Amino acid sequence: MNINTYAGIPEELAKLEQAKIVLIPVPYDGTSTWQKGADKGPKAFLDASENMELYDIETGTEVYKQGVFLADAVTEDASPEAMVEAVHQATKKYIKKNKFVTIFGGEHSISIGTIRAFNEMYPSLTVLHIDAHADLRKEYDGSTCNHACAVYEASQNTNLIQVGIRSMDIIEKTVMDEEKTYFAHDMAMDDAWMDSAIDQMTENVFITFDLDAFDPSILPSTGTPEPGGLLWYETLEFLKQVFEEKNVVGFDIVELCPNKKEKSSDFLAAKLYYKMLSYKFVNDDAEAEYDNHYENPKQKTNTLKFTDDDNY
Repeated sequence: MNINTYAGIPEELAKLEQAKIVLIPVPYDGTSTWQKGADKGPKAFLDASENMELYDIETGTEVYKQGVFLADAVTEDASPEAMVEAVHQATKKYIKKNKFVTIFGGEHSISIGTIRAFNEMYPSLTVLHIDAHADLRKEYDGSTCNHACAVYEASQNTNLIQVGIRSMDIIEKTVMDEEKTYFAHDMAMDDAWMDSAIDQMTENVFITFDLDAFDPSILPSTGTPEPGGLLWYETLEFLKQVFEEKNVVGFDIVELCPNKKEKSSDFLAAKLYYKMLSYKFVNDDAEAEYDNHYENPKQKTNTLKFTDDDNY
């Protein structure tokens, strides 16, 4: 994608050996069913990041100094299943290197691979799914690796918490745990949803953030926009609380569908990513080592649920 470093940071902070953070771009748009263009999301996000101030006023930090390694993009597109497996393996590879792994899509089907990797590496994992859509179909258009199936596997294998939902098919009610689902129309009436959602999370949390969770008034450039979404500061308030109270082990951001005439969405995505990193590392000295705990035998109790024949 002709990008040398994340956000144009100095090369010494972008080397894998020194960096605490890994960013994996996944420019994939193989299963989207309305507006195409999510494959261009990673480049638009990275371009916007280069034009972003790197001092975060709220936290008083410059999180890029923790080091951010921009990994090679996952470009496998032979089939949705092949893409998911490639994302799964790339994500797991960097978790094993003791990095805080982040992924930027691409459409939401990529998250099947990211969640699979984190669930194999962390016990008792909560998946915090922030989205307009339930994404709980077992299969769609003949594939279990469709964007409409993004968190079906997570619903079967993890503690899935869904936030911001305002669009779904009736068949998804047969899978959905409504006690752990926070619908947008209820959230608008009662701000107690934040504490309630966090109370239902386990210690280890992976966040999958579909940008269509935001209201289209602040982020129109997404594949399937839905009215009635989240706004900026309430979203940051919730995320900050999650990072403070739980061990967020990684996250992905998906479904930026850039529009050449509308750049604010690209910039919002860039700021969201940087904010999430700032919340994660707010209390960490840049010189201190990062420990993601995955090797801790007291924590590593998951039975690997998928093929584990990788050699890293």
